[in-house]
Amino acid sequence: MAELASDGSSPDVALLYDINGLAEQAPPWFDRVMEFTGEYGIPLLTVLVVLWCWWSVRRRGSFADSVTAVTGIVWAPLAAGVALLVNVPIRGFVERPRPFEDHDGLEVLVEGKTDYSFVSDHATLTMALAVALFVAHRRFGLAAIGLALAEGFTRVYMGVHYPTDVVGGFALGTAVALLLAPPALALLTPLVRTVGRSRRGAWLVRSRRAAALAAAPHETVGIPEPRLGGPAEDGHGEKGLAA
Repeated sequence: MAELASDGSSPDVALLYDINGLAEQAPPWFDRVMEFTGEYGIPLLTVLVVLWCWWSVRRRGSFADSVTAVTGIVWAPLAAGVALLVNVPIRGFVERPRPFEDHDGLEVLVEGKTDYSFVSDHATLTMALAVALFVAHRRFGLAAIGLALAEGFTRVYMGVHYPTDVVGGFALGTAVALLLAPPALALLTPLVRTVGRSRRGAWLVRSRRAAALAAAPHETVGIPEPRLGGPAEDGHGEKGLAA
């Protein structure tokens, strides 16, 4: 399958040179920023978005809403892990070399990449996280999908992946996150519900403040309760004064 990358006139290789050519024109400090961003920054930001989503959903809505949302959030890192495992045999089957091994003139920002190129682990990881998070929460999921797309761009910019490696990673992450979501959520929901009702782990599913507000009786603040018997009942009403 190495011939996928051998044709220098293919649109895949042409787009690789176009995007990677930006690294050659950029100042050195910008390339260092892109290197850190592509290797560590965007994956870390995606994880932080997942954690932010968890922190948010456990503070709002009903207990059932929190259980549903937190279950989806728990599925996100599991989906990413499953997608990376699925990628192991795919890489071994395709055996596509890194682009800098077959093509000259590339600006390679990360040295030491000796494994196969198809599909991109970084693209797979970030997109699986993002799509699974989108199932749980649309707004946070869209933010994570935007980060995943940016991650794919950086992998080509750094010269370590072909564009089709990135597209393949996006497809693999999306497929795992969506196709395995129904059975995964069915298995995880009872577990998350049990944790949410436990004494020690309830805060993981629902914040203590949200739980306290839901359990508090509905009271009208600032309005005293009426006295059913009226003032005469305690001996200080009109009859008492007349006497």
